[in-house]
Amino acid sequence: MKFHVNRDVFSEAVSFVVKLLPQRNPQPILAGVLIEASEEGLSLAAFDYEASARTTIEATVDDPGTILVHGRLLSDIASRLPNAPIEITVDEDGGILLTCGSARFTLASMPVQEYPAIPEVTGDSGLVPGEDFATAIAQVAFAASRDDVTPVLTGVQLEVSGNKLTLVATDRYRVALREIPWDGGRAAADEPTTALVPARTLTEVGKTFAHGGDISIAFSGTGDREIIAFTAGNKTVTSLLIKGNFPPVRRLFPEQTEHHAVVNTADLAEAVRRVSLVLDRSAPLRFTFTTDSVSMDASGTEQARATESVDANLVGEDVTLGLNPQYLLESLGAVRSEFARITFTSSENANKLSPVLVTPQTSVDKGEESFRYLLQPNLLLR
Repeated sequence: MKFHVNRDVFSEAVSFVVKLLPQRNPQPILAGVLIEASEEGLSLAAFDYEASARTTIEATVDDPGTILVHGRLLSDIASRLPNAPIEITVDEDGGILLTCGSARFTLASMPVQEYPAIPEVTGDSGLVPGEDFATAIAQVAFAASRDDVTPVLTGVQLEVSGNKLTLVATDRYRVALREIPWDGGRAAADEPTTALVPARTLTEVGKTFAHGGDISIAFSGTGDREIIAFTAGNKTVTSLLIKGNFPPVRRLFPEQTEHHAVVNTADLAEAVRRVSLVLDRSAPLRFTFTTDSVSMDASGTEQARATESVDANLVGEDVTLGLNPQYLLESLGAVRSEFARITFTSSENANKLSPVLVTPQTSVDKGEESFRYLLQPNLLLR
């Protein structure tokens, strides 16, 4: 096996395929990157039974073949090579020689025959705008749980219905939801399609494909091996879906939204960051919404205290409630608009705190609800 390839192109391809692999893999063989050289160029792939990444790049192939080499080591080497073409050859004993300018590396090959087959996706697919999809992931994935005790909450639910794709995530204390256009083509399914994708994998997909034009999303597999594939250009990422029933959180969003306040997003975020400095990590921040302002009051340890207020337009009665400042800050970062609308919902249970709904506002009077964030208030002890 022997081929020549551009250094920057090769380095970017190796970095892409190893990005989803865990730092420590219990099976050493899964730490490898599979490189196939043929007349069409190079194909690089990595797979750990839960996620895979594949890409193809141009190369001059003198002698076709397939090798398996330690992925992160190869990525580290490729990113630090001098500015010169890369030549990789494999000797009769399976040793891999990488040459770039005056730099020479000898790497051990891993047994190709022991490497698992990369999953293929042949199911129904549709298209979403890459930039919209990346933005939607960033607006939703942070609300997924990081606690593996409840696996279904560590994922983002993708729901396809008609010409709309909805992303939903929750960790029990909050719910984030974003809708974007979906083009299912002529083969658009009549029945809604759902897929529960690990939030970590989806986040990497968003970062990778943010500027890659339209993204093809395909669903495939049955039983315990249901997978989803994301493809843009010459790159494909697949992910094993999380099994289980995602909680029916859509019913938590209110229909009536008359009681609300509109605030400048940046002004409120900066004030929350300042005032919450004196709070203990798990303590809520007290908010009081009045006709023309929202005030914050925080009391911490060692008699530290902070107060601040910012302008707000309130419709309805004055409100005082406690909110997790970090959760609120994440929602304000996700609305991606100059103003944010904070709606105070009502509950039939008088003894239960009602969640607040955060949505974007393009102006004081004009809002839109393609992104919605529901946050459960905290009890205030004073």
